[in-house]
This record gives sequence, structure tokens and C-alpha cells, in this order.
Amino acid sequence: MRITEGIVNISVRELVEFVMRSGSIFASFVSRARAVEGTKAHKKIQESMNANYEKEVKLVHECEASGITFIVEGRADGIMTDLIAVTIDEIKSTRTSLDVIDEDYNPLHWAQAKCYAYFYASEHHLKDMNVRLTYYNLDTKETKHLLKVYTYEELEDFFKGVIEKYALWIRFYMDWGAERTKYLKALSFPFENYRAGQREVAVNVYKSITNEAKLYVNAPTGIGKTISTLFPALKAMGEGHVGKIFYLTAKTITRMVAEKSIKMIYDKGTRVKAITLTAKDKICFLDERNCHPDFCKYADGHFDRVDEAVYDAITHTDLFTREVIEAYAKKYHVCPFELALDLAIYADVVICDYNYVFDPTVALKRFLDQRDFVILVDEAHNLVERAREMYSESVSKNQFLSVRRSISKQYPTIAQSLSKLNDYMLSVRKDYIDLTGSMISKEEPTKLYRLLRTFINECDKKLQKGAMHKLPQDLLELYFRAYNFNKIYEFFDERYITYADQVEGDLMLKLFCMDPSYLIGNMISTCKSVIFFSATLMPIDYYKYMLGGEGERAIALPSPFDREKALKLIATDVSTRYQHREKSYEKICEYIRKVSEGKVGNYMVFFPSYKYMKDVHAYFITHYEGYDICMQDTSMDEGSREAFLSQFEVNPVKTKIGFCVLGGIFSEGIDLTEDRLIGVLVVSVGLPQIGLEKDLIKYHFEEEGKEGYHYAYTYPGMNKVLQAVGRLIRTEKDEGVIVLIDDRFNSPLYSSLMPLELSDRKCVHLGQVEEIVEKFWRQKTPLL
Repeated sequence: MRITEGIVNISVRELVEFVMRSGSIFASFVSRARAVEGTKAHKKIQESMNANYEKEVKLVHECEASGITFIVEGRADGIMTDLIAVTIDEIKSTRTSLDVIDEDYNPLHWAQAKCYAYFYASEHHLKDMNVRLTYYNLDTKETKHLLKVYTYEELEDFFKGVIEKYALWIRFYMDWGAERTKYLKALSFPFENYRAGQREVAVNVYKSITNEAKLYVNAPTGIGKTISTLFPALKAMGEGHVGKIFYLTAKTITRMVAEKSIKMIYDKGTRVKAITLTAKDKICFLDERNCHPDFCKYADGHFDRVDEAVYDAITHTDLFTREVIEAYAKKYHVCPFELALDLAIYADVVICDYNYVFDPTVALKRFLDQRDFVILVDEAHNLVERAREMYSESVSKNQFLSVRRSISKQYPTIAQSLSKLNDYMLSVRKDYIDLTGSMISKEEPTKLYRLLRTFINECDKKLQKGAMHKLPQDLLELYFRAYNFNKIYEFFDERYITYADQVEGDLMLKLFCMDPSYLIGNMISTCKSVIFFSATLMPIDYYKYMLGGEGERAIALPSPFDREKALKLIATDVSTRYQHREKSYEKICEYIRKVSEGKVGNYMVFFPSYKYMKDVHAYFITHYEGYDICMQDTSMDEGSREAFLSQFEVNPVKTKIGFCVLGGIFSEGIDLTEDRLIGVLVVSVGLPQIGLEKDLIKYHFEEEGKEGYHYAYTYPGMNKVLQAVGRLIRTEKDEGVIVLIDDRFNSPLYSSLMPLELSDRKCVHLGQVEEIVEKFWRQKTPLL
């Protein structure tokens, strides 16, 4: 659907699916392989028809409803013309037994064909039309025809009813757009003054959006990146440059900041509709998600009630947080996740995770096809690794074998396909793993793709019969993984590699995306403008390349905070290289002790791995007494995270030391302001652990003429360091000590990667640090 200057273009299929949806939610999944089979079936039937059968006929109809011009178009599968009548033929492939398909099987099929019949009758001035549904069973190769005859008046009444109902929604959409524009034109910055650097960011964002360009922004903490990007984007929307704004984040806490910024703008008197999308598993009302009416009362009859829920919500509410969505979902007994997706159609700002735009198996295609949108990517440094994960997929031998054993008697044909997949993995182990330890190939695994497609097809036969809620959970999980694997297979090119490896006794084969820049670039090329912003988008040329924007404009701003608020030290007498780590424990603990004794308060120490953190922690508690220490765990849920952070109290009366991991949940995205955190120590330069995937990335970029080691190790590691450092100074009232513990921080390479706010760092050794820290705090303490 596209709206241009009051004219709505929509396809017949979109129209009838929107207006005539009814019934319950069934967790369905139509694979690409199934779609390809359907296309082949269409062609087979079309080619078997007589000469009077015209296939793939484009039909266009223009009409008016509620003062809106609609251009509705579609392509009829076939039109048969003879001396007696004209027949519209709509072909549907299925795996459902043709015996159970009757005239009431699917009203949407009739609706689509009736629209085509009306368009044709209207254009050719016919009094009546034949409408035929042709069902083709993909398994039995049998065909069944259902035929109805309609008068022109019946077809006209039907189509007018459909378009008038649809026009009600479009009229609301257009009226709201006009009202929103009125508010946005009067929008002013929600603060009395701009912070240092804030106006520069806002101006550059606005210009980039209005010029339909991309922008990369390195803006340190304190500038206020969220409001500095949302505000100019909304101004551009008010001037007609933007249809919808996607605000993408990697973490819940940054989504909350975006919500607060929208609420602030709203409270200043500007109306705008915004929604936050929450993951399906998190917002589901059931303890264990099962999207089937037999198990979920919200799925049962969902589509019979959801339109009323949506209309009530959009006509009475503007800001759709998770709590608001859940309230409307409970009021109308509908699925909260599906309700949120429908509400997002009418939202001006959609706040959501990266995957809703970039993940090829999740992305919101219903919005992205419109192309009239802007993407604001918060904490954009995270998108590189997230995209690499989104565009990679793996399968495992043990999963094939385990599922086959559990279903062999109940689903023999599926079990047979799994046996062949298991045999394939055995051959990989025999031919590669047993001989060389791993398999690495620049070729795509075509045979595996075909075997997975067979498995998917066998599952589809069951799913087409509505058996999803009856299939074992482990089989369903493998089905979705196989589908995703074959989806990723379609992207395979020189930026990919196939590798197999032994992982904890299991054989894993993976399609690994070494360089996601091309796929990110393809995605962002479809929208009007993209703004990437982060406090650690350095080195900027690396991130511009990895985020698909070589040659695009980039800006970098200094920190707005007084540099003297933080003491920045580099411990040059410690090596945290892997071979030196065991000998480093004592000095690291001494640095922690001496820094934390400089002033009572809260401190965080960041390590490059859980093992290193635990080893130093064990040494510290063995050799030092009387310290209050907490340590990050490997599997902390949301409650555990909040409990951990709650220990960093305001106005502490004793010192708290938190042991955390670089790149983990506490090294970015948290705000422990003022005296909730007065010291950050970072152990090591943050290099990722050496491994096969990192080495593959390194070799790939070396072949591309780039600095492969830095792309794979140095730059991602240093980003983690800078994120951890950024936990200390969050507001103008914050102050404290930063210590980077590793002699490499003083090397020319790492010095070149330091931001301007660390330019006044001092190199120290253990014998100096105590005096320097004490002097810093004495200068901060007012005389009595």
C-alpha cells in the first residue's frame, strides 16, 4: 500500500486480507520452498489450459470512497473467454485433502477472485461473471474446481463494501497525518537550551534526512543523542520529508530512553503516535508461548476482535508502551504481540530492536516496502556483530539425530529425511573433521541445502493440515532452524564461508557471514535516510565500511563535560597478554585496592573474559579482607541484573567493588550517575578470544586489502573498552577515576584509537597510583 498526494495504491490481495481477516491465530509458516512449489503448480495448471485461457492478466480499477481515490490492482491467474461467459480463475495450491475443501473453505479466496471479476466486468460492461477457484493438491497432483456465477450488481456491491470499510481506516490514517503535521510544524526543542554539541548533531541529522542521505555520528555521552536525533527527524516529518521513523536499539534500557524522549516531546504539547515493540516471548500472556486457539484464549478468535481493539486504541491513545498494549490486549482478549504489529501501522515512531529491520527472517516487510521511512540506529557499534549473527546460521548433527529418534514411529517420512541429514553430517565428519579437525570452504553446501529443503517439504505437508500445535516442540524448533538456514543460504557469496567444527561433542556446520556490510548496505539503500550514532563509533572509517556507508558523511563531536571531572590513568607496568595473565593477578588486585582506597564509594572493574575475572576475583578475596565485592554471573536474568545494580547505592557509607565483563550487560547501556559509580578500571585492551570465526574474519579482510587483524580483533576489542570507560561520566555532576590496565594502551596503535576526552591521560606504575588518586580526590573535596 502506498499513499501519494491523497491517492492510495493497493493490491487486491492486500485489500481483501486487511478487510476480511477473521477467525483465530494459527502459528503458521509458509516456507519459500512451499511458495516455489505453489508457483510451479500455477504454471503447470495454466499451461494445461485451452487456447481461450489467458494467464497472468493484470487488472487495475480506480474508484473513490470517503473522498479518497483508490487505485486497486492485481494479477488474475487466468481468464477464460468463450461464447457463453467469461470466467475468472483463481489457482490455489494446497496440501489439504481436496475432500474437505468446499465453497466455505476460505472466504478470502473467493474475495480475491470476485474483485478481479468486478474489475473485468466493469471494464468490459458485462452483466455477469463466472468465478472459479482451482485447488491443486501438491501431494496427490489432483485438481478440484469450485464455480460460482455472480451478477455485475452482486460484484459491485461486494467490492464497494470492501473498499468502503478499508476507506474508514485510510481516512483515519490521512486525517491523523494532517493533524500530526500541524503539531509537528509547531514543534520546538523540548529544552530551554541546547547542550554543547547537541545543536550540531540535530542540524546535521535534519540536513541528512531532508537530503535523503546517510550520516554517521560519533557523539560522546552527555550530548543527548536520543533527543538530538528524534527531534530533527520529527521536524522533517512535519515538513513532509518522512512517513515513518524507526528508532532502533540493541537493549531494553535504550528503548526506555527513547520512550522518555517521545513522552517529553508529547508533554510539551506536540501530538505524535509512538509505539514500542516488545519481543513475542516477552509480551505473551502465557507462561509458555503456544500460538494456537486450542491453547491460547487470546489466539482464539483474535481476528474477529482485533480491528475493534485497534480502532479503539488509535482513536484514544497516542503513546503505546508495553503496558498500554497489554491493557488493550486484555480488554479485547487479543494477542498483544499481533495487536502491537497492527498498531505500528498507524504509529509515526516505531521503537524496536535491530532485528525488526535488519533480520531477514523477522523484518517488518509490511512497513519496509513503503520506503518512505527514516531509520535512527542507536548504539550503532552493536549492529556490526548483530548483523553478522542475523546473516549467519548453523545446523547440528546431534539435533538431526535426536529429533529423528523421537519422531521415527509417528512421522516416518520426516524421520527418513532426518536420517539422510544425519548421514550427510557423518560424511562431513569422516571426510574433514577426523582428518584435519575442521572443514572450511568458500563453496556453499548445496547438497545440505537440498536435503534440508526435502525435510522442510515433509514438515510442510503436516503443517498444511493444521498440525503445528500437535508436532513435537523439538521438531518444530528444527523446522524453523532449517528454514532459516536455507534462507541464509540464498545470501551466500564471496563474503560468506562454510565451516564445520566439533563443538562439545557435537558436529556443527555453519554458514558464516564474515562481512555483513553489503547486506546492511542493501537494506539501508531502500529507505530515505539512515542515521547511525554512538558514543564509540571509532575508528569512524571502520564503522562506515562495516555499516554499508563508505563515502557517506560522518561527524565526530567532543565530550561536553569538563575533562577535569575524571582522572585518567594508564597502568603501563602490567601485561594482560594471555601468556602473562597468571602473573598479572597480584598487580591488578593492588591497583584495585589502591584506587578504591582513595575514596569510599562504588567501583567497577572490567575484564576481557569470565575466566580472567573469576581468577582475579579468587586472588583478591584470598589476599584482601574487608572488601564488599559483587561479581557478574554468566546467566543473569532481568531481576538478577537489577539486583546487582541496586548494590551501587547513592551516598555509600562503605566501598563496593563490582567485577564485570567487557562487552557484557554492565559495560554499556547502564547509568550509575553521581556517586553511584566513582571509579572504573578496565583490565586489558579487550581483544576477543582467538578463535576460528575471528580468524576467518581476519583472513577475509586481509584478502580484501584491509587490516584484517584490526577488523577482527583490535577495533571490536577497543570499542568494548571505550564503552566500559563511558560508564563513569554520565552527567555533569559525575566525577571519578578511570584506570586502563595494560601496557598496550600506551602504544601508538591504541593511542590513535583513544577519543579526545582521554587525551589528558597519564601513564603510571603501581608505586605512583596511590598518591595520584589521593591528590585527585583532595582537590575535589571542598575545605571545611
